[in-house]
Amino acid sequence: MKQRILVSALGVGALAVAGLTSQAATAAPTPYTAGKHAAQVCTNATAPHTASCHALKLVDAKGKSVTSASPPATGLTPTGLRDAYKLNGLNANGRTVAIVDAYGYPNLERDLGVYRSQFGLSACTIANGCLRIISQTGGSSLPAFNVGWAGEQALDVDAVSAAAPDAKIVVVQAKSASFADLGAAVVTAAKQPGVVAISNSYGGGDASDATYGTYYNHPGIAVTASTGDDGYQGGSYPASSSYTTAVGGTSLVSASNSRGWSESVWSGAGSGCSTYNTALSAASTFGTGCSKRAMADVSAAADPGKGGMAIYYPTSRTASTWAQFGGTSEAAPIIASVYALSGNTAGYANALPYAHTSSLFDVTTGSNGSCPTTQWCNARTGWDGPTGLGTPNGAGAF
Repeated sequence: MKQRILVSALGVGALAVAGLTSQAATAAPTPYTAGKHAAQVCTNATAPHTASCHALKLVDAKGKSVTSASPPATGLTPTGLRDAYKLNGLNANGRTVAIVDAYGYPNLERDLGVYRSQFGLSACTIANGCLRIISQTGGSSLPAFNVGWAGEQALDVDAVSAAAPDAKIVVVQAKSASFADLGAAVVTAAKQPGVVAISNSYGGGDASDATYGTYYNHPGIAVTASTGDDGYQGGSYPASSSYTTAVGGTSLVSASNSRGWSESVWSGAGSGCSTYNTALSAASTFGTGCSKRAMADVSAAADPGKGGMAIYYPTSRTASTWAQFGGTSEAAPIIASVYALSGNTAGYANALPYAHTSSLFDVTTGSNGSCPTTQWCNARTGWDGPTGLGTPNGAGAF
């Protein structure tokens, strides 16, 4: 079974695509550092109206997972993430972030406990009411294990834990990666008590809200969706829905400036215009160049090599380990968590950042490919496709 491998020279160069057989690469990749590069966690979706998860992990030059008995030193930690986005001192105050993914993950609670203990975060368990894991119908009969999607879930719950340590988490596991099943899981997530944000770290081809929009239309709840990891490619659903906050990606590194961090476009960050869905009225004065829905709206760390998180994830049904993960799958739950920290998700939450751009770090350098309209793939002052309006500077834009 073949998987794509995504390669970015130091997080800035053009993406290269090569085939993988099992874990071994058939072509030598361009390295991040010391031969490491980024590979997909989930198998590519091939059926129509089916999604792939957008998590990436660092692997070595032969395509073998770079695992460790302790968090990788180069991985972004909760302390680093909250400092980069100025989230210290903010609290979710009991609000809940929902994570929607496909398939089961039997050791999710155990692995989340390892992550949170490692970084000194309070316990988040089923017993203490912080964590719930339910099926797409809200029941306790959970779907079959899938190692790729379980890795995605590990990234998602660890990202929420890092950005908003006091938030409650509900994980809704769809029985498959079809748009219909994932959409049904989103509807179930929206019905859970206390949910103020729903994170969706997956996507497929562009699709119409006329067909699937009812799944994501939840005024009063921030529904985030990752824009994908293939650079400028056009719309990707559900990020291309008019009802979601489309979340792009950046390369994040420490810097000797007043912020202490520097960001540029991550070359894999998805961007483009939907061919189906209505443009956001809130974006009408921002020069997107799209006649319909433009993505992204905002962004966060996504480059696996520069800002990728140290996470604890499963390598099989029973075994787990530390590794470094990224992709716009990292960014979507971060932004969902910032919405939870803000406590302000009235109306359609994707409009809020457009009214509060001064509370964002504008990303003005980098590119994610070639495009006919410059802002669709190149950073600039103000809105651009790969990073939207920018990244969180506290929670004031959300």
